Amino acid sequence: MQTLTHRNTKADFYLEDCLEVLKNIPKDSVDLIITSPPYSDQRNGTYGGIHPDKYVEWFLPRTSELLRVLKPTGTFILNIKEKVVNGERHTYVLNLINEMRRQGWLWTEELIWHKRNCHPGKWPNRFRDAWERLLQFNKNKKFNMYQEAVMVPIGDWAKTRLRNLSETDKRRDNSRVGSGFGKNISNWVGREMVYPSNVLYLATESSNKSHSATFPRSLPSWFIKLFTKSGDLVLDPFLGSGTTSISASLLNRNSIGIEILQEYYDIAIERFNEETGRKQPVTTNKLVKIEENFSENQLSLLYGQA
Repeated sequence: MQTLTHRNTKADFYLEDCLEVLKNIPKDSVDLIITSPPYSDQRNGTYGGIHPDKYVEWFLPRTSELLRVLKPTGTFILNIKEKVVNGERHTYVLNLINEMRRQGWLWTEELIWHKRNCHPGKWPNRFRDAWERLLQFNKNKKFNMYQEAVMVPIGDWAKTRLRNLSETDKRRDNSRVGSGFGKNISNWVGREMVYPSNVLYLATESSNKSHSATFPRSLPSWFIKLFTKSGDLVLDPFLGSGTTSISASLLNRNSIGIEILQEYYDIAIERFNEETGRKQPVTTNKLVKIEENFSENQLSLLYGQA
């Protein structure tokens, strides 16, 4: 384990299976969990891959520990996407959601990451993937959420739409379908900032060039601002090349990052030092390469190989 600091924040880096590290994290201590775990069979060259039929079984022990360490006011953001198997989307993500709800999680929201610069391509029975799921889970219906921190400019539409208001625009106009929703357009006159939608338009480019999955810093940063305040604790149990920890420290949050592969662990440390302007780690404990403690059969289970 290594502990690095930036300003008044602390970033702990663990080289180990997250399931083992999570067992030693105190209950109700984490404000935000945000991660992108190995997708089913889609990072075979790095993490070995987990067969879609076994993915839920592999992931549930980890979500059980995540549920334990998350504060009652905290949030868990899971970036994940189904893969295509035999010409159709596999249901392991949907199955995982149902099983997590049985564990006690509340599936509060689903946000979409729209990849503005996804690679072009052609497939015989579908179009290119330009989005990924961002699943929001909570322990309670009331949780910390700082919506003003992620407000966006109102946009050019307001210049024409709000110029000449009708009588209907000046009062609450309830939905015609009886949903209980309504709007008063006049409330937005004079405003420059508004709340965003649940679609995030973010490019995939990042300095994360040495990892098999591009996780842009703007993605964890958006959720860190939305669900935490300065000094809070952010956890990424599948840290990869360190983007979440870097984002947390640059936003004055503490972090715990866990990575099972030595190569990416080293990259995460190097990136943190470079992108936060650090030179040397504050605390260095002896590092043990996790693979040295396991047989080949145990490693197969550890990495989730079929």
